[in-house]
Amino acid sequence: MNYTAPRGTKDVLPPASQAWQKVEMKFRELCKRFSYGEIRTPTFEQTELFARGVGDATDVVQKEMYNFEDKGGRAMTLRPEGTAGVVRAYLEHGLSSLPSPQKFFYIISAFRYEKMQKGRYREFEQMGCECFGSGEPSADAEIISLLWIFFSELGMADISLQLNSIGCPNCRPAYLDQLRGYLRPHLDELCEDCQKRFETNPMRILDCKQESCQAVTKEAPSPLDTLCPDCQAHWDELLRLLDYYEIPYRINKRIVRGLDYYTRTVFEFISENVGSQGTICGGGRYDGLVDELGGQPTPAVGFALGVERLLLELEAQDLLPQLDHQPDIFIASFPSYQDQASAFAYRLRAAGIHAESDILGRSFKAQMKHANRTQARYLMVFGEEEAARMIGKVKRMSDGEELEMSFDELVQFLLQQV
Repeated sequence: MNYTAPRGTKDVLPPASQAWQKVEMKFRELCKRFSYGEIRTPTFEQTELFARGVGDATDVVQKEMYNFEDKGGRAMTLRPEGTAGVVRAYLEHGLSSLPSPQKFFYIISAFRYEKMQKGRYREFEQMGCECFGSGEPSADAEIISLLWIFFSELGMADISLQLNSIGCPNCRPAYLDQLRGYLRPHLDELCEDCQKRFETNPMRILDCKQESCQAVTKEAPSPLDTLCPDCQAHWDELLRLLDYYEIPYRINKRIVRGLDYYTRTVFEFISENVGSQGTICGGGRYDGLVDELGGQPTPAVGFALGVERLLLELEAQDLLPQLDHQPDIFIASFPSYQDQASAFAYRLRAAGIHAESDILGRSFKAQMKHANRTQARYLMVFGEEEAARMIGKVKRMSDGEELEMSFDELVQFLLQQV
């Protein structure tokens, strides 16, 4: 029987996996600059956590979650997103009693059973940040600025920040009444899913990608028109801060995000490159989620970024991180001196040098051919003279220059080259 990866999953093999590593390292380093600490949560949680946190009426809960019953009869779900699990950990470990703000980042695998598309898988990787304890617009601006720097340092161009405010529980009911009033005469023109959303979650209709629904909602009222004074002040201050930071943005009334926990600020970073348009990441404020999951009312803001989608965008812009898999040195040896060669390779690796030696018992001639295939920067031949005199003769492969030095000198020399 031939086994293959399950539909909607993929294997990431070297050297391509190095691109993932470099993007993840950049994200980790940037989160450190902003004082976000890494949090690691379980791959699966109680189903109720996502039903309450993400929202019973969302597509994620209704159609896309991987649910199962464990051997104890408990309803469990592979996490479809990262925020709900982070909030659960925030509550379970009493982090609300610590000084605010509490700031976390994560790099996780998540799971959704959805239609396969380019850059969209059923098992996918997300990177995200969550900030608890600040209801100030400056927290929104900070998390947006983190993403702006991240994309800038990756060299990405034609990335548009688009944002909206969807109000709070005080002003949203008035907007929903207004929106339903606008949509009611057009119900027959909406897709089947949006007809169901009309009562349960009408704002999601604004986010529908069906052309028929987009035509209906083109002139729909904006949530910005019904903001309460507090939400309006929050929105105005956020825009002022983004202007002050010189971060360009565009107001987009269609952005509502697909999860029920969002309040006030919602945003997306969208590619505007021809042939690769689409949302790269999204986020916003969720001031009611901690309360909804059993804690005290706690303001919070965060985002999630799909790594596969990001890598596709980097590839489209010819910005994939350069893959460096060349050994610093390849040590070829005559058969009688293989032990000494492998021991010296071990010494080099322990010192932080990328060294390779033969582990297949190949002939000296075959080792030399393999050294060329590895594109090693330096080549060392280990034989009787090298073992007797404790010296290394190395050749720089780029120009053929040969150098001779003691083993200790060679280690220091290579360290200066890496």
